This record gives sequence, structure tokens and C-alpha cells, in this order.
Amino acid sequence: MFWPLITLLATVAATLAIGWIVDQALQRISAGHPDAPLWSLLRRCRIPLQLTVVTTLLLAADPLKRILHFKDDEGAHHLVLLLLLASLGWLTVRVVAAVLEAVLSRYETVTGDPARVQRVHTQISMLRRVVSAAIVVVTAAVMLLTFSAMRTVGASLLASAGIIGIVAGIAAQSTLGNFFAGLQIAFGDTVRIGDTVVVDGQQGTVEEITLSYLVVRLWDYRRLIVPVSYFVNKPFENWTRRDPGLLAAVLLHLDHTTPVDELRTALHTQLERHPLWDGTEWALNVTDTTPSTIVVRATMTARTPDDAAQLRFDIREHLIAHLRDHRPQALPRLRTTDS
Repeated sequence: MFWPLITLLATVAATLAIGWIVDQALQRISAGHPDAPLWSLLRRCRIPLQLTVVTTLLLAADPLKRILHFKDDEGAHHLVLLLLLASLGWLTVRVVAAVLEAVLSRYETVTGDPARVQRVHTQISMLRRVVSAAIVVVTAAVMLLTFSAMRTVGASLLASAGIIGIVAGIAAQSTLGNFFAGLQIAFGDTVRIGDTVVVDGQQGTVEEITLSYLVVRLWDYRRLIVPVSYFVNKPFENWTRRDPGLLAAVLLHLDHTTPVDELRTALHTQLERHPLWDGTEWALNVTDTTPSTIVVRATMTARTPDDAAQLRFDIREHLIAHLRDHRPQALPRLRTTDS
């Protein structure tokens, strides 16, 4: 009884030592190569690595027979084997995630185009989920195959695989549709993480893209959960697909006596002082008239949709204040006489 316990304690000690040595080595390499984030990201794999090491050592030493009171080695051996397979799957998922995240970080440092960075971010995020799902499925399948009963019924399962496949395909039609729609979104570049979109009349920013749904953060911080198939089957607005910049517009209904040139000068002066105007484009035009008012439209560009929205609010407030203080007669009035 003492020898298996000593072996078990030695295995645990060796596992902790190996985990500490690997972590220290990765920490030193990361400190020596600060421009390579892979080594620091691989430190997240310490726990699954230690589980893999301890199950491998237990599988080789097999000290659990008497400690867990198994009548033979089969039960303990099978238990440790299942733990080893699960830990290997976990370790593989962590390593793949670290490698893909390091690739994205490296790409962000060498590319100055925000649109391309958003596209690669979306693609890598989707690829990581697909690979992780595949690893989980393969690991679960291998663990099931370790049971003798599963191997025995394997022939009958294969014989009925055609019928099961048809039934599963019909039952999972929506799920599979969302899955392939997610892949199409990730690699078709129709919508990316960080894009500003309008879905069913609601504007928001794409916050997350998964294999089945897409999360849009609205202006009031609500989250709109939309199936990814929606972005394949229905039209939607993407304001930042090619260029994150946007043209903001302000409409004012004013009196016919409004000095348009003076208002245009006031707009330009305010834009030159405003930090959100990107300096690319601006204009002020009379776009329409009614029997009692004229419709004046002021347009200006900003770097992002959020900047454009705030710039629109500020310019509208400034133009109304300018007319109120300097040309109050230009504000819309209801005439009751012919004068």
C-alpha cells in the first residue's frame, strides 16, 4: 500500500516541477522576445499541460490499482486513459488559440489598415471556434472508442448511418445553415467585428461573431442577438465595410430670410475648431423649400461612425445657437399677416 502511495506522490511532485520549469522557460523567452506574443500566450497552457503529464506518468506507473481498490488494472488504466485523452484535447485547444491570437497580434503590428485588421480578426475568431469544435468532437469520439461496447456496436452503427444522417440533417438544418453562414461571413468579408451595421432599423457595432449568432451592441448598450443566417439571407447596412469614415448630415428648417452664406461661414469656422472633423469634406446647401421654410443641409466627414454622430449633434446645436444669437429672424416663424 505504501509503494503505490509513494509513487503517486512522486508523480504529482514531478508534474508540478515540470509545469513550473516550462512556465519559467516560457517567461524567460517572452521577456527576451517582447515582440513575439506567442510565448506569453502559451503560458495559459500550464494547467492542461500538467494534467497531460500527470496522466501520462500515472498511465506508465499505474499506482491507482490498490489506492482506488480496483480488482484489476483495467478499471484504473481506463480511467487514466480517459483523463489523458481529455487533457490532450484541452491542451490542443489552448495551443491552437494561443497560436491564432499571436498571429492576430503580429498582424496588427505590421498592418496599419483598420479594415484589414478587422477582417483578419473576424476570420481568426471564427477559425478558432471551428478548430476548437472539431478538436472537442474528435476527442469525444476517441474517448468513446476506448469502451469495448462502443467498438462492438460499431458495425451496426455504420449500417444505420445513412438513415441517422438523413434524420440528423433534417433536424439540424437550421443549425447547419447558421454554421455555414458563419463561415461565409468570416471569409466573405460582408461583416466584421467592429463594423457599424443597421439591422431592422437599429444601429449598432458588431461585438462578437460565433458559429450560430452575431452580437450587435446598440447605442444604449443593449445587445441585439441576431442569427448569422440573417446576414446572408437579408439585406443590411454596413457603414464601415470599406472605410470607417462617414459623412454626417444635419437638416435645418429655417425662414426664407436666412443668410445662407453667413450660415455657411459659421459652419466652416466651427468645423475648423472641432476635434472630430477629419478635414476631408464639408458643405452647406439649400436642398428644398416649402411655403413657410427652406431646408438647409450641412454635411461634414468624420473618422468613425461614433465621431460622426457626436459631430452631427454638436454642429446642429452650434448652428441653432448662432441663428438664435445673431439672426433670430432666420428661425422658422408662423406668419399671421401678409407683411
